[in-house]
Amino acid sequence: MNQEEIILSIKKNLQHYIETYDFEDDGAMLRWIEEQTLDIAIQFNNKAKKEMVMRVYNAFRGYDVLQPLIDDPAITEIMINHHQQIFIEKEGRVMLSDYVFESEQKLEDIIQLIVGKVNRIVNDSSPIVDARLPDGSRVNVVLPPIALHGPTITIRKFPEQPLTMDNLISYGSITEEASQLLKTLVKAKYNIFIGGGTGSGKTTFLNVLSQYIPDDERIITIEDSAELQIRTIPNIVSLETRNANTEGKGEISISQLIRTSLRMRPNRIIVGEVRGAEALDMLQAMNTGHDGSLSTAHANSVHDMVSRLETMVLSNVQLPVEVIRSQISSAIDIFVHLSRIRDRSRRIMEISEVKGMENGEIQLNPLYQFVEDGEEKGKVLGGLRHTGQSLFHLEKLHLAGLSLPEIKEGGAH
Repeated sequence: MNQEEIILSIKKNLQHYIETYDFEDDGAMLRWIEEQTLDIAIQFNNKAKKEMVMRVYNAFRGYDVLQPLIDDPAITEIMINHHQQIFIEKEGRVMLSDYVFESEQKLEDIIQLIVGKVNRIVNDSSPIVDARLPDGSRVNVVLPPIALHGPTITIRKFPEQPLTMDNLISYGSITEEASQLLKTLVKAKYNIFIGGGTGSGKTTFLNVLSQYIPDDERIITIEDSAELQIRTIPNIVSLETRNANTEGKGEISISQLIRTSLRMRPNRIIVGEVRGAEALDMLQAMNTGHDGSLSTAHANSVHDMVSRLETMVLSNVQLPVEVIRSQISSAIDIFVHLSRIRDRSRRIMEISEVKGMENGEIQLNPLYQFVEDGEEKGKVLGGLRHTGQSLFHLEKLHLAGLSLPEIKEGGAH
């Protein structure tokens, strides 16, 4: 028998054993699988036998063929297009994995295992769901008939240890000088909004900025699916939305959670991602004394982020555009835009201050912008450079007893 035939045989034996007897614990099951493998897979070396043992064990106690991909720290994204096609992102490159599920039913079983652990429901009537793994990795599931070729899963993994600003500086994502400015602005309770495309690192950067929130503050985090890794604040409450049940009842939205959080005595409110009508609730929270709030949203530039916020608010209420712009202008102090550029690296592209309103338009004050210096061996050269513009609104800095970090001549790194 080849390796796949041996694995299938042991799985069948194990299933029969489970239906007849109970294992004392998972360790007993693992030992049983090892004994079976040693008896059957005589011609294989120890490495191959160990792989077979874990393949069988993970099929019953883990996430089947997903488990080794989840356990590999070098893999940052897992994309299952259907049960026989799994792509992974490793070191910034997307490639086809050697792993496949033995059947579509097995993939569906794993999906139900994942969503069940976080009390989510996905079925024919609700074929799209966001969930998470126990380690915080973000999971999106789409079932047929919405997904034409079979159940689809996308898993965004996060490192066991959250990245730090020093990590981002070493990767070239941000300069030391720009990082010092953002650290100071977080401490001074400026409201910061992070924009960028899919996979640009918005959530990662939000985690990094949160490390500079003073540890004596009370933080409320609000997310569709909890994935923030804020470990430096002891007084933190994490809230997560809830989908409607099979009867269409019981849904808890981000808007509801934002309104609830205002009654929880927060110093700061962190909304993991703003996608729609909740944008107005977030802006109003920022405008009602909850300075230092942080949030993210998808956008292609800082200017696009302003337009998208206007559109998101308008999707919920009919207000004059000038009123919405006034809300944005008074609520948000700083926009940070991230992008994943052509060499697949993630960079901070712009840091802009919201200066105010003029002739009905929001006026931005660019502080840092990414300047490209060419390309070498496929790597884009360049970095954030100071625009020469100074921070216009200094009131929060003065109230916090802080001052702006020194800006070097030219501001180039």
